Amino acid sequence: MKTLVLAGGKGTRLWPLSRELMPKQFVRFIDGESLFQKTVRRALLFSEPEEIFIVTNRNYKFRVFDDLGGLGVELPEENVLLEPIGRNTLPAIFWGIKTIQERFGDSIVAVLPSDHLIEANDDYVDAFKRARILAGNYLVTFGIKPMRPHTGYGYIKPGEALGEDDELLGHLVEEFKEKPDFETAKRYVEEGYYWNSGMFAFSSSLFIGEVRKHAPELYTAFEDADTVEDAYINAPEVSIDYGVMEKTNKAAVVPLNVYWNDLGSFDAIYDVLGKDESGNAIRMSGKNAYHIGINSRNNLIMAERLTVTVGVEGLIIIDTDDALLIAHRGESQRVKEVYRLLKERNDERVMVHRTAYRPWGSYTVLEENDRYKIKRLTVLPGKKLSLQMHYHRSEHWVVVRGTARVTVGDKEVLLRPGESTFIPAGVKHRLENPGRVVLEVIETQIGEYLGEDDITRFDDDFGRYDKE
Repeated sequence: MKTLVLAGGKGTRLWPLSRELMPKQFVRFIDGESLFQKTVRRALLFSEPEEIFIVTNRNYKFRVFDDLGGLGVELPEENVLLEPIGRNTLPAIFWGIKTIQERFGDSIVAVLPSDHLIEANDDYVDAFKRARILAGNYLVTFGIKPMRPHTGYGYIKPGEALGEDDELLGHLVEEFKEKPDFETAKRYVEEGYYWNSGMFAFSSSLFIGEVRKHAPELYTAFEDADTVEDAYINAPEVSIDYGVMEKTNKAAVVPLNVYWNDLGSFDAIYDVLGKDESGNAIRMSGKNAYHIGINSRNNLIMAERLTVTVGVEGLIIIDTDDALLIAHRGESQRVKEVYRLLKERNDERVMVHRTAYRPWGSYTVLEENDRYKIKRLTVLPGKKLSLQMHYHRSEHWVVVRGTARVTVGDKEVLLRPGESTFIPAGVKHRLENPGRVVLEVIETQIGEYLGEDDITRFDDDFGRYDKE
């Protein structure tokens, strides 16, 4: 079985914990391993590394490879498909399935979102084995047996039983249901409906045929395009559920009796985390960060510094280095409204944390004003930044740890801890770590414009063409 992992979602519902350039699938807020890494582990249950394909946003390319490296998993670079723009799930899945078919011929493919928390137990393995049997003739989706009525999930009504040799494999899908109100959700659970998990399995040729039949504009966009960019420009923005699954007469559902959570809100995160004796779910990070609670109950608290709560109950408190969110539990679905407002104001905090990760390492904004910005750069051994130039700012670098090879104009020097250099605006420059330990540099920017888009690249090891 081949596996297609979807990893292109933005960090809109878990702001400020997640951001557009660090969405929830890459955030390590459960047990030190990202949801994306957990998804790859599940993919390896049925697929070899060369049989795993990933569709993701171009901005996430290096996050994907960093997380794969953390697992010790090597995928062929051509197996990571970089979407030029987001068009919802159907274009992403169609491109991935089309690529797999071109590479391997007709194949059974499992499609896995990378931002769900799933218990991959024996029931999980058994469900995928049953789905593989059905996938030659049906577009199989997986239905989660509900633990309780839930208004945040779509539902699937199972129909006629499907089996082989007197073994029940699944059911035809009688109907897909949108997110209901509570009373309707309660009735769905009583009548044996399933939660719609967003996971699938099907044969590549069957899926492509159903797309051609039910979403002809999308099919034509890819068939007629000379490039992927052209295909995405002309493709409609549509989900796989709306574009195909709700229209086909070949949809089947396989029950999946495992713990599953799409972690689509902070309320969902509260549900999955362990609690103290007062019902508080606490996740602290950072040096000397811990929580003191006095008469505080049933709160979710995720913070990076000493946090004290007194006499509060049922709150969500998310404190990062540049933003603080406080909300009542039960209201966290409205966080996406905050995201929308920040987006309208062009607030860069919707995009990135103070610490931003790059293929060469990371940078942390320590302080900033209208005319200056101070960063801490960490450059991994053997890595180097692009050869670049800024029009509106000068920079001053001071080495704190390690050895830096610095290019300024036509001069190249080695700098050690305590040594520094100055880069005037308009001069080509480059920072490199030739050593075996992490290089740390304090960078002070001074100028009339300090945006990350004031950068012109002349050479780059990572082939980047967008903002640093």
